[in-house]
Amino acid sequence: MQSNVFSRTETPEGTLIISDRIYNLIIGLALCWGFGVNLLIVKFIDVELLLSINRLYFIIGYFASCFCGVYLFNKSDNPAISFLGYNLIVVPFGLVLNIIVSAYDPALVFNAIKVTAIVTAIMMLAGSLWPAFFRRIIGALTIALFAVIAVQLFEIFVLKTQHGIIDWIVVIIFCGYIGYDWGRANAIPKTVDNAIDSAAALYMDIINLFVRILRIMGRRR
Repeated sequence: MQSNVFSRTETPEGTLIISDRIYNLIIGLALCWGFGVNLLIVKFIDVELLLSINRLYFIIGYFASCFCGVYLFNKSDNPAISFLGYNLIVVPFGLVLNIIVSAYDPALVFNAIKVTAIVTAIMMLAGSLWPAFFRRIIGALTIALFAVIAVQLFEIFVLKTQHGIIDWIVVIIFCGYIGYDWGRANAIPKTVDNAIDSAAALYMDIINLFVRILRIMGRRR
């Protein structure tokens, strides 16, 4: 699910432009909100309840909520509506995360969180230092992501197997996306709405990165 947030170059008339510090603070707070909601979902929603839901209905509900959320924060310049769209992504992501992390030891999950945080910080720094580099490679990253999705679907449904190298490739792809999205987040007009929308795009990058890092670390134990 791609976002066109970072193609914005203008703001609606009358929109308040905020300082760099406030802008980045809002991005940080929005990310913390998303991760906090995910933590609450993992802590208080029983995995068995989620697994009891019809799989087809669960998948349809997941994608419907995510696509609706992406549509809202892409199309709206109202921070409240964008925040609603963000939460329509955070909640289904959290439900899926709950199922995923339940298969791993809590200590391993915590270690994966730490590694994800370190990698994310490094890629954000890289995105700030070399934004032009990430803009040049974004097309290749997108093609690679779609290719990996196609290969993984083929492996799952035809070959009935999965190769660990795919997780490493996805990690590299989302490292690139984090660098790109962070660099572009700081290149568009600094408004409250753009801060929330940027956080939503970064949130999806970071969660996808975390899941793959968790899979890699879990496989090595």
